[in-house]
Amino acid sequence: MKRTYLYLLTPIVISAIVSCGKKNQQNGAMPPTPVSVATVTKADAIYYDQYQATVVALNSVELRSQVSGFITGIFFKEGEVVQQGKELYEIDRRKYIAAYNQAQANLSSAQANLVKAQKDVDRYTYLEKNDAVAKQTVDQAVAAFETNKSAVESAKAQVASAKTDLSYSIITAPFTGRIGISQVKLGAQVSPGTTLLNTISSENPIGVDFVIGEQDISHFYDLQKKSTDSTFRLQLSDGTTTYGKSGRILAIDRGVNNQTGTVKVRVQFANPKDELRDGMSCVMKVLNDQSGEQLIIPNKAVTEQMGEYFVFVSQDTIAVQHKISVGQKIGANIIVLKGLQEGDKVITDGFQRLRDHGKIVLGDPNAQQPGQQKQGGK
Repeated sequence: MKRTYLYLLTPIVISAIVSCGKKNQQNGAMPPTPVSVATVTKADAIYYDQYQATVVALNSVELRSQVSGFITGIFFKEGEVVQQGKELYEIDRRKYIAAYNQAQANLSSAQANLVKAQKDVDRYTYLEKNDAVAKQTVDQAVAAFETNKSAVESAKAQVASAKTDLSYSIITAPFTGRIGISQVKLGAQVSPGTTLLNTISSENPIGVDFVIGEQDISHFYDLQKKSTDSTFRLQLSDGTTTYGKSGRILAIDRGVNNQTGTVKVRVQFANPKDELRDGMSCVMKVLNDQSGEQLIIPNKAVTEQMGEYFVFVSQDTIAVQHKISVGQKIGANIIVLKGLQEGDKVITDGFQRLRDHGKIVLGDPNAQQPGQQKQGGK
């Protein structure tokens, strides 16, 4: 009876032992996670801050007539570059020529009267010395001389005024620049100071305007004193073309806009091929003051959590999580400002399955780990 009981118990014990062995195997430590790493290195990091900007002519003038009349001549091709002093428009000059000639004749008459008055004074002064003429006659001669002298000055002023009006009948280019489409045609009547004839603007050099925050004013004043050829670059409106000339700060506006808290900055560029036109939109790229030798890691090694940035650093067979401060992205890399040292090994692949101080092994993170079943396998 007792012997039979022992025989029945033996298979149960064996089954329990095997079951415990399997359970212990299932509860055993997880194998290390395969990861790829990259070394933290120092390199020259050149990058730029970007600002929306507008091309502006450094000199732009609206051409308006200063005398009235009809347009009798247009001497330029619309859209061309005109040289300083080139005649652009003519306003009917006939009445201004006549007025000038009349003023010249009046001046000649006044000068002749002055000569006669001068001779009278000389004659009567001589006779007075010999008591041959009354004092009153001499005084009258002197008064007539002064009157004629004033008449000459008045006639000269009239000549100058008539000459000015005559010169205003020909409108010339005040500086070398590109002229726009004419706003008047031949035969049009113009009024002084009101009728817009055209606009002319300079092109070389040319300016680019953009705005900065008031907190950056001191930095841009420093750039105005010591900027280099690489400080300012211009990206054209197509988003891909970079303008081939370097710029320099021409002016920083006098004050801060109290509504926006911004300040206008104007950078001057050479424009020998007229690639930049007044009114164009572009992007001003300003060399960041952190450019230079910096710590660089692959951007894919960085994870963001609640606005903070972290990486895993390989320490032998352990992955340690580090909080870092990052700077500008440069291609596939990113600058690290704080939290790492040169020579550290950051994990670039495989960290998605890691926890802080998790075990790691160098290898292919995409390789199948022991105990994993292929997806779709039976």
